[in-house]
Amino acid sequence: MFIIGFMAWLDLLILKKLLKSLDMKSLFISILVVFSCISCQTSHENLEEETALPVEDVSDGIFIHITEGYDDAHRVLMPLKMAYLMADEKDVLVYLDIQAVELVMNDSEDMEYKNFESLKFYLQGLLDKGVGIYPCPTCMEAAGCKPEDLMVGVQTAHKDAFFNFTKGRIITLDY
Repeated sequence: MFIIGFMAWLDLLILKKLLKSLDMKSLFISILVVFSCISCQTSHENLEEETALPVEDVSDGIFIHITEGYDDAHRVLMPLKMAYLMADEKDVLVYLDIQAVELVMNDSEDMEYKNFESLKFYLQGLLDKGVGIYPCPTCMEAAGCKPEDLMVGVQTAHKDAFFNFTKGRIITLDY
């Protein structure tokens, strides 16, 4: 604190000597230059505030991973319900592998479980909301399924889909 006070006293002393050596015309020009510099700086700051780009509201994405098939309706319908509910406010992607790939074939049977809507209800509802549903192509091949056998709107998984479905963070729910 002492150093700051000393520096201010020194600045005043120098300014006092400078003012004694200047005539009125030079003093007026000096003050004019100082105020011009200050006003330019203020205008520049205001310009930055006015031209700043708006911050984009980025939504986080929900990555739902389902591995179970017809043997466990609860582990299939629960994540589909979560995806269905979240799709109204978040970016959602549903990835199916292992036994779950059999759920999205044209000839797949419907599935029901207490307190849930049916498998077909959730799948069609997600597709209607624009949610990507992606079964693993290797798991499909292992199960004897072909891409042309997929339900309309369902596509085989590819790495770009996993990262391009949202601009925010990716939150994974694994079932």
